[in-house]
Order: sequence, then C-alpha cells, then structure tokens
Amino acid sequence: IFNSLLLIFSAKLESFFTSLMYESIVFSDRDLSILKYVLNSFIDVFQLILYISCIMKVIIINGPNLNLLGVREKSIYGNISFEDYFNNLKQEFSELKLEYFQSNIEGEIIDKLQEVGFNYDAILLNAGGYTHTSVSISDCIKAIETPVYEIHISNIYSREEFRRNSLISKNCKAIICGLGLDSYKTVLLSIK
Repeated sequence: IFNSLLLIFSAKLESFFTSLMYESIVFSDRDLSILKYVLNSFIDVFQLILYISCIMKVIIINGPNLNLLGVREKSIYGNISFEDYFNNLKQEFSELKLEYFQSNIEGEIIDKLQEVGFNYDAILLNAGGYTHTSVSISDCIKAIETPVYEIHISNIYSREEFRRNSLISKNCKAIICGLGLDSYKTVLLSIK
C-alpha cells in the first residue's frame, strides 16, 4: 500500500511540474530552489505519515498467573519472564507496533479487548484459566472486529481434561499451543 501511494503521489508531482513547464511560468532560480525544498519537505512528511499508518498494531494480552512466567512451574512454562521474552519479540519484530497487557482480573481483560478490538490489526490472547471458564471473554471476542489468536504456552490437549475445553476458540481466528513461548512468535511470523 505504502509503495503504491508513493508512486501515485510521485506521478502527480511529475505531472504538476510538467504542467508548470508548459504554462510558460517563469521562476527565478531562487524561487525554484524554495519550491523544490518545500515540495521535498512535503514528500518527506507524506512518506513518514504513510509509513506510520502502515505499521501493524499488535497487542499481546495475557491472563491470570502469566505474570509469574519464569517463576511458576518452570517444567511447563519455562524459566524466562514474559517481560524478557516480550523485549526480545519487540527487537525481532521491530516493524510491528507491539504492546503488552497482563491482568489477573477477567473484567480488565474484557475492557482491554474492547479498547483495542476496533483499531488494532491483531490480538494475541493467552487467557490462561479464563480460556476454560469465561463466557464473557468469549462473547467479547465475538463482538470485536480485530482478529484474536488464542495462545497457549503448553499443549492444553496433553494436560488435564478440563484444560482441553476452550470456550473462546470458536471466536478466535486461530489456536496456537504447545510451542512454549514461541507460540507467540509463531503468530507474529504468520501475520507480518
């Protein structure tokens, strides 16, 4: 999109300068220098605006107990904190605008989904235990426009029976589980 708009804009500028030449308008060298400077400045600003508007906004929303990653059940969830992992993701996916939110409270997760669910490009949601219990989070995902990717660090299908039932899956674009923290990375690789 960015390159297409830039090509259109460049063609319009070229057309403008061509029409000036045929209009027999005489500019002094100083006037031409000023005009060229102003137009180049305008092009720079235009390019920056287009670039910023094309950056994908992605948020990772983690639910209950995921603030304890790196400390909790290391054999299942690993020994790195999510904050450290998130900093690595931001470096690796610098072309994305990545944000992170974590809450142990169901209502705060719903509030965040509603806040970003109409103006972000993707939501990576690890709802933790709410995956299996929250009709409200499921309804919220259904109500928003932004695609939601259900994330699980562990393979929920190889764990306790109650973890194998997700109430949110039916409203999510995809489900990624069992890849450790790289479950998040897998989604980012697929959407960038």
